[in-house]
Amino acid sequence: MGDPMDLELSPSRGMKRKAEDNTSILERQPKMQASSLFNCLKRDLTMNYSSLQVTLIQQVAYALSDKIFSYSPESFDLDVAVKDWSASNTTNANGYITRIAPMQTRSGAGSIALGYMFSKDFDLTKKHIPQSLLASSSSLHSLRAALDQLSLLYSVASPLVAHVAAVDYAPDSSRGLVTDYASALTVAEELGLGLVSSSSAYEVQHMSLFSTILASVLPTIHIYDGVSVGRDTLRVIDVLNQGGLNTTYTNVLKELSKLGKRADAETKAIHLLNAFNNELGTAYRPFEYRGHNNAETVLVVFGSVESSLAGQVAEKLSAQGSKVGVVNVRIYRPFVEEEFLKTLPASVRNIGVLGQVVDQTIVADKSAHSNLYEDVLAATIFANRWTTPPSVVDLKYSRAETFTPTSVAAIFHQLVGKTPESDERLELLDSSQVKQFTFWDVEDSAASTAPSAISKFLSGDSASNVTISQTHDNFVQGGTVRTDIRNSKRSVEAYYPIEEADIVFVGEEKLLNEIAIVKSVKAGGKLVVKLSEVKDEDLEKKLPVFVQTEIKFKGIQLFILDPTLSTAVEKDSAAETLLTQLAFIKVARPELFESGIKELASINANVDLLNEAATDLDKVLRQVEIPETWVEVDVDSEVPDLPRTITSSSFTGFEKEEIASSSLLRNWESAAKGLVFKEAYSTKTSLRPDLSVKTFEVTVKENRRLTPVTYDRNIFHIEFDLGNSGLTYNIGEALGIHAENDVNEVMEFMEFYGLNPDDIVEVPSREDPHVLDTRTVFQSLVQNIDIFGKPPKRFYEALAEFATDENEKKELLTLGGTEGANEFKRRAEVDTITFADVLLEFKSAHPSFHDIARIVSPMKRREYSIASSQMVNPTTVALMIVVVSWVDPKGRDRFGQATRYLSKLPIGAKVTTSVKPSVMKLPAKDTAPLIMAGLGTGLAPFRAFVQYRAMQKAQGKEIGSILLYMGSRHQREEYLYGEEWEAYQDAGVITLLGRAFSRDQPQKIYIQDRMRQTITDIIKAYIKEEGAFYLCGPTWPVPDVTEVLEEAIARDAKASGKKIDPRKEIERLKEDLRYVLEVY
Repeated sequence: MGDPMDLELSPSRGMKRKAEDNTSILERQPKMQASSLFNCLKRDLTMNYSSLQVTLIQQVAYALSDKIFSYSPESFDLDVAVKDWSASNTTNANGYITRIAPMQTRSGAGSIALGYMFSKDFDLTKKHIPQSLLASSSSLHSLRAALDQLSLLYSVASPLVAHVAAVDYAPDSSRGLVTDYASALTVAEELGLGLVSSSSAYEVQHMSLFSTILASVLPTIHIYDGVSVGRDTLRVIDVLNQGGLNTTYTNVLKELSKLGKRADAETKAIHLLNAFNNELGTAYRPFEYRGHNNAETVLVVFGSVESSLAGQVAEKLSAQGSKVGVVNVRIYRPFVEEEFLKTLPASVRNIGVLGQVVDQTIVADKSAHSNLYEDVLAATIFANRWTTPPSVVDLKYSRAETFTPTSVAAIFHQLVGKTPESDERLELLDSSQVKQFTFWDVEDSAASTAPSAISKFLSGDSASNVTISQTHDNFVQGGTVRTDIRNSKRSVEAYYPIEEADIVFVGEEKLLNEIAIVKSVKAGGKLVVKLSEVKDEDLEKKLPVFVQTEIKFKGIQLFILDPTLSTAVEKDSAAETLLTQLAFIKVARPELFESGIKELASINANVDLLNEAATDLDKVLRQVEIPETWVEVDVDSEVPDLPRTITSSSFTGFEKEEIASSSLLRNWESAAKGLVFKEAYSTKTSLRPDLSVKTFEVTVKENRRLTPVTYDRNIFHIEFDLGNSGLTYNIGEALGIHAENDVNEVMEFMEFYGLNPDDIVEVPSREDPHVLDTRTVFQSLVQNIDIFGKPPKRFYEALAEFATDENEKKELLTLGGTEGANEFKRRAEVDTITFADVLLEFKSAHPSFHDIARIVSPMKRREYSIASSQMVNPTTVALMIVVVSWVDPKGRDRFGQATRYLSKLPIGAKVTTSVKPSVMKLPAKDTAPLIMAGLGTGLAPFRAFVQYRAMQKAQGKEIGSILLYMGSRHQREEYLYGEEWEAYQDAGVITLLGRAFSRDQPQKIYIQDRMRQTITDIIKAYIKEEGAFYLCGPTWPVPDVTEVLEEAIARDAKASGKKIDPRKEIERLKEDLRYVLEVY
């Protein structure tokens, strides 16, 4: 995460001394010697620990504990600092070394800690000294039995505090990691434990200390957000040193003796909190309010992100006139009802309780309630404060749910009965005061450490506050890292992804194809993309279409960083991260560039290499003038529907090495035994046993090219006879093609490699590794192994193990590592090297066939929209496909594996297929009009729609009107199914045929232009007659086409004298399945 940058800690937002006050609490606390824990803390904060907050929690635990029992899952790093301090013999506040006991989370966990405290050998002089647990909420279930016993015997036990990171793995969630408060809430309630929450990263040390003090009354859990807040690095003030911690702990506990012996836990907790505030000059309360003074609607929350976000949103909305507020529950147990009621404004009428539950099943269960709701409801109903108690609503949410300012604002709108605008976003940060930067890269990038160095550079300004948040997703590009950096003169609480970045850096351009990165760049912002050996005129081919569109639409300044042009990188690959740092400063803060070089030199400790990189910067970094032609895109270009960010699946990258089951070469006799003695060998025969989906074998009935042979794009129609396959499909569904490698190329490869095509190989099934699929070597290479596919880095690394030539081994390892990133990128994207090419190139690396089956990726099916209706053609299924082809630098023709396979199939050939459902469905009413827009091969499903409606008309049924809009480049070459469309129009099936051939005239005409020209027909069919709209094809025209529909809605509303928001109406139409997109 980088250095925490002379970090400061503010006790509790809005109720304590401001950061600008020069009087430090540390000045009022005892100072420590040079060898103290605090100096160890300062040293360790410069190391690669998870975050400052996690380290501060460990500091409190180490300073005040006799022993620490750690239940930290691997990669969570909840105990890294305490282990280091103990190993270096650092003494605690009690004058001896705190011992660390790393434990495993399993059934019976906690028994050792319990046994230690009640052992006959336990030193009773240490009984008053707390014992600490460091754990994640995933461990609470296993610790429950021990905590239950401890609570029963607590009067004779040592104080115990558990510092728990609210984080767990949830395999059934779309996120790998979830923030888990629900487990702690349940355990604390059922076992009678104390439960204290840190409301923000700025107070985590104070709440760790207070929880340790509260443990003298009852066993206490201190919980904090373990996914984001506990991991973020930021500037804090007033960090207590070990002497300060010990003095506060001792002085506050003395106050407990002033209470009577019969005082209950609630009274003691409040008394201790007041004493804690008096000692530190803070103003913490068990329940804390933010928002309008006369709020009528109040949201009750528990948790770090929840309280921070909800409080900020409430203040923002109340400043705009909304009478809303937030009560943050700091001390959940003991739940002091009198304090809660005092915190609520007298004006409150509605209370919403944002209560976390385990999963979405409980959210949907109306009979189940959150723990927090039950406490709030009980306190409210039995209070004598109101004549009519306020209503209390349980707003349950699952552990997997995440919050943003906009989603929290929506909760308030829901409570007050207001319907927000569909595109209304709430901004909490002032863009003039806060600069925001986002870095995207892959784990093994040569420049993946650059954001850490840049954050250190930015924090060099003592007047600045820098926060760094990092997200790891190990399921995107083999490990992707997003780093958000916010820089401001004031402290910032922003525990959510940056949505309007000033600068976005992309270290791996493939991420642009998987994540909607450019959407998070603010209008007029800057985008820096690392691209190797790409000229400006070739950018249009390199960058995805939707990226080009977004850049042009938002006025984004585009910069290209090409490290391959640097002599420093050629000499030392470590220079790439230096170039990234320099490029960022040049783009973000050009006025600091000269002085920044000196600062970066001290951060990176490599002055000579940094100076060489700085000399290369002008030829490596360039700004690109955005060409006007970027809007002229290929209608058949594939653009996926992308997420705006990644999801946190881990806190670190993962080991890329995978242990796979080996395939086993067997002779024909072993296969024959399995076939003859099926019962004894549990043998099952199936069409494609290696595939996980239900498959059908169909026969090619027709295969004809739709575009001229002289045209550079081969778009063809292929039709299959279903025979007795049993395959059935619905209108709009897709056909999965389980393509095969080219037989001639497979035979050539086997001859070169010395393989016997008839050898039998048993390969572990993809569904169950204990089940073996029996194939020949030839079958495996034709149907299973993607030998002509694109190899990833891990293939080069795996192949190096088999190289007997040291030079070849070294080169393979380089290509598989970070230092060979640029060469690997060139081979993959420029030379389009295949697995077979690599095996041919590195002759000394000659793995056996079963190793090839292990290290080469399996083939995947390809899916295509079906261009026929089975109601009309019961025995056939048709597709329309464009062959993907290109020429590599060696002049070799290259093809997309599946499209070439299909284009070359002769009549009578057998093909393995499967069916995939789709969102493209006809309206329930046959009389509902159809408005369809298809670009290129996106016309395929609409052919099925029209066929079905034509059949209905021929049967004498009344059908709705059909408006078909089609787009391609040239009518002469790409008028796909043109004669069919015209015949359907002559027969009265198609009402309107809107043809847009973009390049047949000087001015470009696109599909949205034809729609706008016939907008009155759209108003009649879509709005008056309640038709359904469909768009199939690439993503890029969606905004323009939608704009035409919004214009139609607005014109109709104006003519009718109605007030309708077109955007909201489009959203309603989506829900009614009258606005359907299938884009790619």
